[in-house]
Amino acid sequence: MTVLIAILLVVVGIALLGFGADVLVRGAVTIAKVARIPAAVIGLTIVSMGTSLPELTVSVSAALRGASDLGVGNVVGSNIFNIGVVLGLTAMLAPMRVHSSAVRLEWPFMFIASFQLLLLARDGMLDRLEGLFFVVGLGLFTAYVVRIGRSELGAEEHADLRETVERRDAPKEMQSVGKALALVAAGVALLVIGGDVLLRGAIELARLAGMTERVIGLTIIAAGTGAPEAATSLMAARRGQGEIALGNVIGSNIFNILGILGVTALVAPLSVSDAMVQSDFVWMLGLSFILFPFMRSGARIARMEGGVLVAAYGTYLTLLVLNG
Repeated sequence: MTVLIAILLVVVGIALLGFGADVLVRGAVTIAKVARIPAAVIGLTIVSMGTSLPELTVSVSAALRGASDLGVGNVVGSNIFNIGVVLGLTAMLAPMRVHSSAVRLEWPFMFIASFQLLLLARDGMLDRLEGLFFVVGLGLFTAYVVRIGRSELGAEEHADLRETVERRDAPKEMQSVGKALALVAAGVALLVIGGDVLLRGAIELARLAGMTERVIGLTIIAAGTGAPEAATSLMAARRGQGEIALGNVIGSNIFNILGILGVTALVAPLSVSDAMVQSDFVWMLGLSFILFPFMRSGARIARMEGGVLVAAYGTYLTLLVLNG
């Protein structure tokens, strides 16, 4: 296999993952609406977590192949990419408003989850018990988010979430339960196929280019699986709805750690390299930390602060490539 074919497989795999996740989420949103679940709850759960489906597929597939560095690197790299690039570029395009719930609920959960991952991975392994701990944590977070969505969000936040859900609904001709279930099944199939194609290309690309699976997972795969979310966030910023991007990114980062690594470790325990614990996990935690004062300053993330996030990601990427 040539480098060009390996790159083509990576691109095709990423495209299939993005399309499959979108199809699955549209079907799930339609089913939830038929079940009369409030739009705010749908937005805070199905839509938010749906953006992480490509990462889930890749990480589980990588673990089953024994490529733990790809699986863990995909999650950690996606979280770093989400804060540094997605939020940074979105804020540079248009300053982002920050809802109070993001400061008092969502950011603390994200930071605690990131810190807990660093602590548990210091022994070089995420075993099934630790995976179960993460999954239980995700369940508790989801239950709390549902309660917040039902009772404590303001009118403006409800309106933003309702609009987000409407944009992710299935087309009118597909809004029966049967057709929505077909969308979910098609989405799952596309995710499985896309994950397999992407991993084949990524593993071969790492071999041919002389790069480690850790670096490939933290860069190409992480950026590729995060690209659809970046596009959605930038479109929201152009419409003056950057706060939607902030909520999606924080929710996605929480799900990446608690849901993806939790489920993946339950399926197959993950080995974690020293380099990842000592460098990449610290960068993820550091970017999560500096995001908080930006969120608190004037209840918005300004263009200059977005520039700082992008510059931080650029620094991380440069050091990773030079030292990886």
